[in-house]
This record gives sequence, C-alpha cells and structure tokens, in this order.
Amino acid sequence: MMNGKIGELRRLVFNPALVAGAGAMLCISTLASLDGLGANGLWLMAPFGATMVILFGLPESPLAQPRNIFFGHLLTTLVGLGILTLCGVQPWSLGLAVGLAVSLMLLTDTTHPPAGANPLIVMLGGQGWDFLWSPVAVGAALIIVGGVVFHRSTGRRYPVRW
Repeated sequence: MMNGKIGELRRLVFNPALVAGAGAMLCISTLASLDGLGANGLWLMAPFGATMVILFGLPESPLAQPRNIFFGHLLTTLVGLGILTLCGVQPWSLGLAVGLAVSLMLLTDTTHPPAGANPLIVMLGGQGWDFLWSPVAVGAALIIVGGVVFHRSTGRRYPVRW
C-alpha cells in the first residue's frame, strides 16, 4: 500500500507538465535575477516567456533546438533593428520587418516562433543596437545553457541537434 502511494506521488511530481513548468520557472527566475547587470540592464524580454513553452514543454521539437533559439532570436532582432534604422516605425515597416524576419528564419532553418515578435519589440520600443547583445544574444545563450543543464539533470535528451 505504501509503495502505491509513493508511486502515485512520484508520477505527480515527475509529471511532464510540472517538470516543464519547473524548468521554465528556474530559467526565467535566473534571467530576472540578472537584470541590471547587462549593458542596458536587461536580460529578459517577453518572447523569452514563449521560448520557455517550446524549450521545456517540447524539447525534441526542431523549434526548441539551440540553433533555432539562438539564431531565431538574433536574426529577427537584427531585422527589426535594421528596418527601424532605415525606415522608422510605420505600419508598413512593422509588417515588412516581421515578414522579412519570418522569411529569414525559414530560409536559414532557424525557425523559432517566439522570435517572430522581436522586430515588433525592437521597433515599438525604439531599441538601440545594444539590445542585440543584451537581452537577446546573452539571454538566448543563457536560456540554451539552462535548457541543456535542466533537461540532462531530469534525464531528458536535449538537444536533439545543435
């Protein structure tokens, strides 16, 4: 009878949804605790929350692989910064930036859906080029490291490919 209760408790604690939530919590909490230490004081941005869903909930997905997370965020932010610099913020330039970002991710096989929001964040927030370094590049790299450490410590295979 005691073994049955322990088994039930183990299944509850190691439920994939709860494990994914714990990984996301640890990763975002770590980045949040670093706020203020970056070049512009940022280590977080909203799309990183969506990255958590894919990285911790669907770690075997091609969209969750390190290459996709890092370059998806980096390339789309570059597009947003470039269009902001060249065209400013207009309805058409916002659409152009997102469209170019989507195309670039697909062409480079670095598709990461949360990164599709990056051009909008850059342009609507009037971000400067330092935004590419922090929170984007450093934050994405730390997220990948956190994902590797967490998944390996919980016995999951991650990454499937670099």
